[in-house]
Amino acid sequence: MSDLAGKTALITGGGSGAGSAMALAFAECGTKVWIAGRSEERLQKAASAHENISPVVADVTSEQSIKAMFETTGPCHFIIANAGASESAPFVKTDMEAWQRMIGVNLTGVFLTLREGLLKMPSQGGRLIAIASSAGLKGYAYVAPYAAAKHGVVGLVKSLALEVAKSPITVNAICPGFMDTEMTAQSIANIMEKTGMTKDDARAALIAHNPQGKLIDPVDVAKTALWLCSDGAASVNGQAIALCGGEI
Repeated sequence: MSDLAGKTALITGGGSGAGSAMALAFAECGTKVWIAGRSEERLQKAASAHENISPVVADVTSEQSIKAMFETTGPCHFIIANAGASESAPFVKTDMEAWQRMIGVNLTGVFLTLREGLLKMPSQGGRLIAIASSAGLKGYAYVAPYAAAKHGVVGLVKSLALEVAKSPITVNAICPGFMDTEMTAQSIANIMEKTGMTKDDARAALIAHNPQGKLIDPVDVAKTALWLCSDGAASVNGQAIALCGGEI
């Protein structure tokens, strides 16, 4: 997409999964891409995929770290708050530490990234995108803190979209179902441990949520992000776009 060339993007959680898929997709369109995360080694590996990708170490749960991140990147036209994590446990066995971890990375991290990014956004405007989840549009058993955080992300996006609606800025969320990523692999391992299921059965249990009978390809998330950042999506604002094969 030629309208993305020469611009700058920041993607948190850019070292793996949907983050690295988005980074490569934007880089191939001629965008200067910064990928952020806590693991310098993982970021360096992801950045080696294209000359347009550069790493910056940051912790999205830290306000000072986010400010330092944008000092390094400078103003960005496209800001994608993708960093996230998941844990599962029965509700009554969920302790405060688990609750705070899920809210911290999945909701507070989005708030800090989008707030600082908006403050530093170029005068010609740009795009703010949060990678939420189908869990932000419905409930799933045993992941109440994660689902609560992702519902919060959708609410944040819809509210902020109204604040910036008269400016050349849009704010949207992408809500994938279970993706074919390391995070889902960890969920499968957790199901195996807790239930005694085989790997194939645990994977099938997650796939069963998707009427198309598959895990979501991270490339699908990347293509949706490219479209949201294109000139053709200038009127798309405040939306939570479900990528889940018709589950929702």
